[in-house]
Amino acid sequence: MSSPIVVFTVTVALLGVHVLHGLPYSYLQPRSHHGVKTEKFSEKYFTQTVDHFNFNSMGNGTFLQRYLITEEYWTQGYGPVFFYTGNEGDIWEFAANSGFITELAAQLRAVVIFAEHRYYGTSLPFGKDSFSVPQIGLLTVEQALADYAVMIRDLKQQLGAADCPVIVFGGSYGGMLSAYMRLKYPNMVAGALAASAPVLSTAGLGHSGQFFRDVTADFESVASECRDAVRGAFHQLTGLAQHQDYSRIQSEFSLCKPPSSAQDIHQLNGMLRNAFTLLAMLDYPYSTHFMGSMPANPVKVACETMLSGPDLLTSLRNTAGIVYNSSGLLPCFDLYSLYVQCADPTGCGLGLNSLAWDYQACTEIDLCFESNNVTDMFPPMAFTETDRQLYCAKRWAVVPRADWLKTQFWGDALSTASNIIFSNGDLDPWANGGVRKTLSSSVIAVNISGGAHHLDLRGSNDADPESVISARKTEADLIVLWVEMERTRLQRSL
Repeated sequence: MSSPIVVFTVTVALLGVHVLHGLPYSYLQPRSHHGVKTEKFSEKYFTQTVDHFNFNSMGNGTFLQRYLITEEYWTQGYGPVFFYTGNEGDIWEFAANSGFITELAAQLRAVVIFAEHRYYGTSLPFGKDSFSVPQIGLLTVEQALADYAVMIRDLKQQLGAADCPVIVFGGSYGGMLSAYMRLKYPNMVAGALAASAPVLSTAGLGHSGQFFRDVTADFESVASECRDAVRGAFHQLTGLAQHQDYSRIQSEFSLCKPPSSAQDIHQLNGMLRNAFTLLAMLDYPYSTHFMGSMPANPVKVACETMLSGPDLLTSLRNTAGIVYNSSGLLPCFDLYSLYVQCADPTGCGLGLNSLAWDYQACTEIDLCFESNNVTDMFPPMAFTETDRQLYCAKRWAVVPRADWLKTQFWGDALSTASNIIFSNGDLDPWANGGVRKTLSSSVIAVNISGGAHHLDLRGSNDADPESVISARKTEADLIVLWVEMERTRLQRSL
């Protein structure tokens, strides 16, 4: 039987934000924001099976999977279990940025668990060799879900919570996992809040131009002149590149080294486009401190920057600096350290976590988004299924299975599911890759006007729009209902 190992207890401030492809969060540096209460989580490790689906594989080996837990609000043996299905990054980052969960736990007297996804953070099944072939092959959605199911089962026993209803939460890819947990393990999970979960686009359903079209729409909503300025700046950059005026490009964009090839220009375009992606995703109404410091309403700030500079190229550089040089201390931009090209055109992040996400984008997670300079403001940058296949075969010796998520996790045939909330903010470029319409009385779409990437998972803030306050109330009411329904079911089964 698996058992947790207590390591230590630390204090972490719940700011309430999570973004896709997070950088590691230093839990030795507590954070606070607008008076949000500081919560205490214990960091523990769970002895987890390496391969749930092959009894001969890896000698039935195990690894230590990190999780965080707080029982501060829990009515032991009665209150529900709130379980966060960790996604592509260090689990402290998600615990620090999902304050709604602990706020709701305080109301419902729940125990809260944040589980780290295998191959991310410190939950590395093979240590430093985890990202080698073939060891990386055990990084799959199915293995991650089985990890969570086993952890839920065993921790409930250890906590004396056998009859406590379980609600799962997650944002972005973690939101996908929460929905999948309800589909795959409804015997263990009473309901799921899948915030900003692009379950359709990542299954290859939708248009390849959707994501960067929606990034563009965020800036266009501030001012059409902003969109035009960004497009114009990229056109000027393209002109300089065509004339191979690399020294001027280096000067205009404060690059550490002059570009010297078409590949370097492609990398520069990708880095710049990625800055706009992050600005759109993190377009919150107050300042945040994630991947550097973001100002309040960063899309508006970016547009002001684009429209106030002495020339378009300087404005484009300064706008990218909001993301890459928020401290103002970076002397120059290093093209290949600030941004890494991978099988996810929206960005894989940096460090070891980026390797894991790149592999997932090469196997089950389909992210064939591209910009075209027609429906969006960015340079044409194709990323087709053929491009993905060629890249992934070379990088990881794998062939993507384009239809696997549609087969394994229902694709757009979700109407017969139950007890899932799909929430999306209309400022989030991931939103239209998710479920925007209610499918049944228990598969509910919650659309948040003025909401960026899973704003509803963030802790309460004085600057919150009424739309997210209302959304959280709807979500809380449904979760209360599901908890009571599960308690009734459990009592009848006795």
